[in-house]
Amino acid sequence: MNDQRQRFLLETCDVRGQYISLDQTWLDACSRVDYPEPVAQVLGEAFVAAGLLASTIKFDGKLTLQVRGPGNIHLLVVQVSSDGNLRGLARWRNVPDDHSLTQLFGEDAQLRIAIEATQGAEPYQGIVALEGESLSDAIRRYFESSEQLKTHMQFAVTGTSACGVLLQALPSTNESSDDEDGFSRAVALAESFTKDELLEHNLERLLRLAFHQEEVRVFEAENVAFRCSCSRERIDRMLLGMGLKEVNDILDEQKRVEVTCEFCDETYWYDRVDADALFNATPGYETAPGESGATH
Repeated sequence: MNDQRQRFLLETCDVRGQYISLDQTWLDACSRVDYPEPVAQVLGEAFVAAGLLASTIKFDGKLTLQVRGPGNIHLLVVQVSSDGNLRGLARWRNVPDDHSLTQLFGEDAQLRIAIEATQGAEPYQGIVALEGESLSDAIRRYFESSEQLKTHMQFAVTGTSACGVLLQALPSTNESSDDEDGFSRAVALAESFTKDELLEHNLERLLRLAFHQEEVRVFEAENVAFRCSCSRERIDRMLLGMGLKEVNDILDEQKRVEVTCEFCDETYWYDRVDADALFNATPGYETAPGESGATH
């Protein structure tokens, strides 16, 4: 399996780049939900995009890429941590025949990119209308309008693999005529990559194919993986916070408590025996007025 991201620099173009390949990460993301093909396609692109974008920023925390709209896909969200852990999912109503962004997400859909630092820095959030022919086009428009930073992305997604490449004009030279020529040249060369070439997971070969006449510097690869921060322990704490009476009410009505993670679709179930063990085994837990000391 090849689950890595790797930075490179096109020095003669004043362009920085990033390549990412997701094999097991992408398989894990799809393992709990049977996504229809057009939904899986755009979700795979979002996984690649979020992984690429996070690699361009120095931060300790998490980056979230989210699309919401009134269309057939009403929610798509991918989150990536600064240490390369990705998670995400999509929610849909119907599967459209037309796979354009407008048909997938609706006329008034929005693209949101947020960065939340673990500590120190203030959180950042940018929201723009979802516009363009593809998700890569929408992200390019986002950076042009919100960051004034020329950006290019290409994706390749199959049922077993997702990968992509990102090019950005270096901010320090973004306004110069030299950078304008260099970035345009870099994009034209990158667009020669075929889907199969991107999926080969060999960045050095890609760079030799397209940029053999440019000065290129390649940095060490970093591992990435699908990993969600949800856990049984976190759900335990959530139920304890709800209180015994509310948990008992759910059990009386539904026979079990079911909690599904909104990022990875992992589902946690609690029956009455589980709830009884949780509340009675928690040191210092005090029942609220009207609650019994244990479930029955």
